[in-house]
Amino acid sequence: MANFSKVSVAQDARTELHDKLSLTGAEVSINSLPAGASVPFIHSHKNNEEIYAVLEGKGKAVIDGEDVELAAGDWLRISPAGKRQFFAAEDSAISFICIQVKENSLGNYTVDDSVVDN
Repeated sequence: MANFSKVSVAQDARTELHDKLSLTGAEVSINSLPAGASVPFIHSHKNNEEIYAVLEGKGKAVIDGEDVELAAGDWLRISPAGKRQFFAAEDSAISFICIQVKENSLGNYTVDDSVVDN
């Protein structure tokens, strides 16, 4: 069995990668909203923080009632309790990756967790 998984993803409104890549430590989704659209709900989490990477376009997140402007290249971390909703700008679509992991679960950083094979 290979030590990796690979998948190609179409430009869908939302693609969840946990099943496609057999993820065991993170939830990852790729999301696209057309201009003027929004995620149709406000949500928070019990245990998981979310990290967002904006790939293309612009929009905003409303977090605990505060508008946070977003554009390609931006990264955003939201704690589990933060109530959030995402919006594309009226004149621009937005595409972003969402990585969801258990808050405070990172035991080792790359330097401490890596094994160098020569």
